[in-house]
Amino acid sequence: MKILALCTGNPERLAGKSYKTGIFKHAVNGAVMIDAEGLVGDAICNRKHHGGVDQAVYIEGSLTLDWWSAEFGSPYKPGTFGENMVISGLDNRDAAVGDRFVSGDLILEVTSCRMPCATFAARMADPKFVKRYTAAARPGLYCRVISGGVAEAGMPVEHQPFSGEKVMMPELMETFGRRLSEMDRARYLAAPIHYKLRAVLEAGP
Repeated sequence: MKILALCTGNPERLAGKSYKTGIFKHAVNGAVMIDAEGLVGDAICNRKHHGGVDQAVYIEGSLTLDWWSAEFGSPYKPGTFGENMVISGLDNRDAAVGDRFVSGDLILEVTSCRMPCATFAARMADPKFVKRYTAAARPGLYCRVISGGVAEAGMPVEHQPFSGEKVMMPELMETFGRRLSEMDRARYLAAPIHYKLRAVLEAGP
């Protein structure tokens, strides 16, 4: 595996919307510093729902993007989904909470999956894209930064699977907002899951 692209964005206004968003990402040339808050210089406009230490870096796998290219009938351009990093040879469906991606000094740990929203649908100019992305069951990966570092396209990446019981990305998407069995709830809490999801799970019912 290797980093195929690193993407950042500037605040831009969506057509027909009053707010600005950082979802419009573009591949950058050269090295990028990645710290606990993500790629230095990347715009995050709505910090209530985006960014933060447990979703500092958003990853898409190249195999998943190849699948989307076939769906779209045209080549996928890095950054289209608002991702920060594209990793070669990765299928999003094979990633689990707690998996780590190591490249040089950089260590990223998967915390949760991407849940599509209205901003995403507007960016894709498709009001049905939330349902389409959900039905595809290939959600991107949000990661926390365990160790920051400088990264650039072409750097090798090692995928280190989580050693505990798995919470895979498609399962996390499917169960989002639903009540879990006690067994599944314990499994989710045993993984290094996003702190917001952890708080919800710990609260009960």
